[in-house]
Amino acid sequence: MSAPEHGLNVAVVGGGWAGCAAAVELAASGARVTLVESARSLGGRARAVEVNGTLLDNGQHILLGAYRETLRQLRQVGIDPDAALLRLPVQMRYPEGSGGMDFVAPRWPAPLHLFGALLRAKGLAREDKLALARFTSAARWMGWVLYHDCTVEELLARFDQTPRLNRLLWHPLCIAALNTPPERASSKVFLAVLRDSLGASRRAASDMLLPRLDMGALFPQAAARYLEAHGGRVLGGVKATALGRAGDGWQLALSENVAQFDAVVLATPATQSAALLAAHAPALAEQLTALDYEPIATCYLQYEQTLRLDLPFYALLDDPAQGRWGQFAFDRGQLDAAQPGLLAVVVSAAGDAAQLGQDALAAAIAGQLAQDLRRPELAAPRWTRVITEKRATFSCTPDLARPGNDTGLPGLALAGDYTASDYPATLETAVRSGVEAAKLIRAYGTLPREKRSLSHADGAVAPPSVSS
Repeated sequence: MSAPEHGLNVAVVGGGWAGCAAAVELAASGARVTLVESARSLGGRARAVEVNGTLLDNGQHILLGAYRETLRQLRQVGIDPDAALLRLPVQMRYPEGSGGMDFVAPRWPAPLHLFGALLRAKGLAREDKLALARFTSAARWMGWVLYHDCTVEELLARFDQTPRLNRLLWHPLCIAALNTPPERASSKVFLAVLRDSLGASRRAASDMLLPRLDMGALFPQAAARYLEAHGGRVLGGVKATALGRAGDGWQLALSENVAQFDAVVLATPATQSAALLAAHAPALAEQLTALDYEPIATCYLQYEQTLRLDLPFYALLDDPAQGRWGQFAFDRGQLDAAQPGLLAVVVSAAGDAAQLGQDALAAAIAGQLAQDLRRPELAAPRWTRVITEKRATFSCTPDLARPGNDTGLPGLALAGDYTASDYPATLETAVRSGVEAAKLIRAYGTLPREKRSLSHADGAVAPPSVSS
C-alpha cells in the first residue's frame, strides 16, 4: 500500500518509540515520512541488543492495560497485544519467606478487585491494610489529583502510611514507575500512575502486561514495516547534525547530504534536540538541557535451560547497604520460549548500583536471588550481563516544567517521553507524545502554503509553550 501523491513531506528525527509513533501516525494520514535514526536499529531506550547469541532488551519493561495509545498503535502496525503481551492482574508478590508480602488482585470488577487483593494479602498486618484502604479511599475522593505538588515521601507521611507498607508497596512502586526515589519523586505524577493501576475504573486497565517479544520486535520493527508500506522510508545509521529554515519548510543536514522537508518532528533525546534547536529556540533549548536524569540497570543471568521460577516475575526486597540491589526479577523463559533459564533483574534509580563493576553487581544480584528464592543454584549462573542505560529517564521531581510538543516554530514539533504529560517517562508517554506531535504537524499541513512560514499573525516566532 503506498501513500497518496499529495501530503506533507515530513522528517521524523529519532527512531525511538516516540519517533516511531509519530511516523506511523503521520503515514496513516497520508504524509510522506522519512524516519531518521542515528543507530543501526530502531527503538531507542527500548530495543533489543545481541549478547552471547541471544537478543536481550536494553531494559526490562512492564506495560499497563491503561496504555491505550500504545495498545492502539500496536494493533495499527499489525501486532496483536493478546499474543505479544502476557496479561497479569495488578500485583506485588515477593518470594515466600523473604520477608515481603503477597498482594494480587482477583479478576473482579473495579474497585472490588482492589478490596479483594487487600483482604487476601499476606504479609501485611491489620494496620498496614487499614492504612492502604485509607490512602486509596482518600485518593479516589480527591480524584487522584494533587493541586500542590510535593515529594512522594511527604505524601505518604501526610496519609500516615505505615513503614512496612512504604517498604513493601509504595517505595518499590514509586521507583519502578517514576525511576526516581520517593524522597525526590513527584506526588502528582505518582498519583496519576496509581489512578490507572490501583485506582483504575476498569479492572483490565490495571493489568500488568509483560512483553513476550523483544522490545524491537514489539513495536519499532513493525512500525518500520508499516511506514515503508505507506510510502515512507527509514534511514538507519544516519545522524541529523543541523537544522535550518528553508523557505517555508526546514532543511536537515544529515550524515552525508542535506535534505529539505515541509515539516520536522524532533524525537531525539532532549540533549540532542536542544543542540538542533539552539539557534531557533534558545529558551526551549536551555530548558531541554536543564533536565536531570536517572539510570536503570538490567542484570541478565543465564542458568540451565530447565530452570523455571514459580511465577513470571517477583518483587524483591532491595537494600543497597547490604548489597541487595535487585528490585524485580523476571523469568524470561515464561515470556519467550526461546529464552529458557534466563532471568532479568531490574535496578531502577540505579545511580549507586551503576558505580559497581558489572561482575560485582551481577554477583550480588545472583546471591540475592539464591537467598530470597531459597535456591542455591541461582548463585552460580552460566553467564551474566548488566545493561545500564545511564540516561534512562528524566528525574521526575515535584513541579518539574516539561516542554510541550509545540515548539512555537512553524512546522516543527517535539516528541519524547520527557514532554508535558501527567505520566512519568514511560512507553505510553513516549507514544502519546509522538501522536500529539503528529497532530500538530497535520494541523500545520492544513494551512495554506503562504501562511506556513508564519506562526502568528505578525509573523514573529513565538516562544515555546511550556507546561508541567
